[in-house]
Amino acid sequence: MCGLVGVVGKSNVNLALYDSLTVLQHRGQDAAGIVTSDKGKLNLRKDNGLVRDVFRSSHMRRLTGNMGIGHVRYPTAGSSGSAQAQPLYVNSPYGISLAHNGNLTNSEELTEDIFRDDLRHLNTDSDSEVLLNIFAHELQVLNKIKPTAEDVFTAVEGVHKRCRGAYAAIAMLVGYGIVGFRDKYGIRPLVFGKKRTRKGDEYMIASESVALDSQGFKLIRDVAPGEAVYIDHEGNIQTRICSEENKLSPCIFEHVYFARPDSMIDGISVYKSRLRMGENLAKKIMRERPDHDIDVVIPIPDTSRTSAVELANALGVKYREGFVKNRYIGRTFIMPGQSQRKKSVKQKLNATPLEFQDKNVLLVDDSIVRGTTCKQIIDMARDAGARKVYFCSAAPPVRYPNVYGIDMPAVSELIAHGKTVEEVREAIGADWLIFQDLEDLIASCAEGSIIPMDFECSVFNGEYVTNDVSQEYLNKLEQKRSDFAKRNRASSDSDMTKTTEDEDVLELHNTG
Repeated sequence: MCGLVGVVGKSNVNLALYDSLTVLQHRGQDAAGIVTSDKGKLNLRKDNGLVRDVFRSSHMRRLTGNMGIGHVRYPTAGSSGSAQAQPLYVNSPYGISLAHNGNLTNSEELTEDIFRDDLRHLNTDSDSEVLLNIFAHELQVLNKIKPTAEDVFTAVEGVHKRCRGAYAAIAMLVGYGIVGFRDKYGIRPLVFGKKRTRKGDEYMIASESVALDSQGFKLIRDVAPGEAVYIDHEGNIQTRICSEENKLSPCIFEHVYFARPDSMIDGISVYKSRLRMGENLAKKIMRERPDHDIDVVIPIPDTSRTSAVELANALGVKYREGFVKNRYIGRTFIMPGQSQRKKSVKQKLNATPLEFQDKNVLLVDDSIVRGTTCKQIIDMARDAGARKVYFCSAAPPVRYPNVYGIDMPAVSELIAHGKTVEEVREAIGADWLIFQDLEDLIASCAEGSIIPMDFECSVFNGEYVTNDVSQEYLNKLEQKRSDFAKRNRASSDSDMTKTTEDEDVLELHNTG
């Protein structure tokens, strides 16, 4: 999962890009990058690390230009080295930079096509680089000295014809403009908005509406499935649907975990979705245990708070903050390696004994993936004096891998895969375990929407909306995503990585 932002302004956009990336930091904590266009030249700074660590004052001073794009990234099934940091760049045609969120399910096939037919070189194993080169080739074959909006839309049409899977992307053509586009299922989110200034209208495209809000941009709407939004360097905007048979199937895990609660995605408030998740969980608890003995509801911070508050209200039970979070530790779900995750949980959370002592506690989390984190938290609750520890998940059991840009663990590492709810309960050590029903989760996220949609729920039901995911593909993904494979790649990357803290911001990563 990654965060994207692109801005076409009337003055330098470096600070707007930087501030937007800090707002989108929750979408990726592994690497960050910004590239701007100034008088036909690119200025780039990217590296591994948090936004605040990658960009120093000297970098920001050099990131001049009224147009630019930015990216935050977290580790995926590929290499975690700095070569994977985005935006990526190709020098032909025009000079194109691209930031991508998602995953192409036919990237291996496309890699061969790019080399054999397009005669282009790939420098990494990133499917984002594949997407960039496909887009660049589709523009190049038009053989135009100066690209128009029509040319850009034609190139995006070519991307949709060749690429499968999930992709929300923002690309910048040096000196010409930026384009944001979304796959024909709209799996990954993308929005755009406008801000009026004394010098004229400015535009932003971003992964979530909070990025727009933070910089004073007014949300226009979401980019539709298969749609492209092109903004030229003078601030003129055009949109077009660039693919056929579009169907809105957004990833439901955005509402469960990834998106900020103050975001709007496809016209739906993430905050209200999570409130409704809590309401529906309370109804299920009352159906299954109308005579429950829950004394207190405690969330596992931060994502589950909204659901936990509404769950407690609906049950008429006290809501308490029983865990204090260290906000300087990253999201454990996206950390590679089991030992690192275990260590981080202990550093991340500390129990307040007063809220646990001699009480029957219902812990609420957004989801259960590997199960190791919640097992440790349940042990912490018992050590803090809880009499009984019940556990509640705002999402159904995660039983299948995600292939659309969320680096879920290998399926063998998913605690609920091939297990009953009772078997999962025993594994995590809870006195009682309750999962959200999938139909209730869908209802929670769909309520209030004026746009027909069919949520992408593959991690819960194993149904992949693109209809191109074979068992062979899943087997290869399993090999890439195991903790063992990630440890080997991390070791290899650490041997090859050079210190880049003092490198000039103007160094470009040429990939074609």
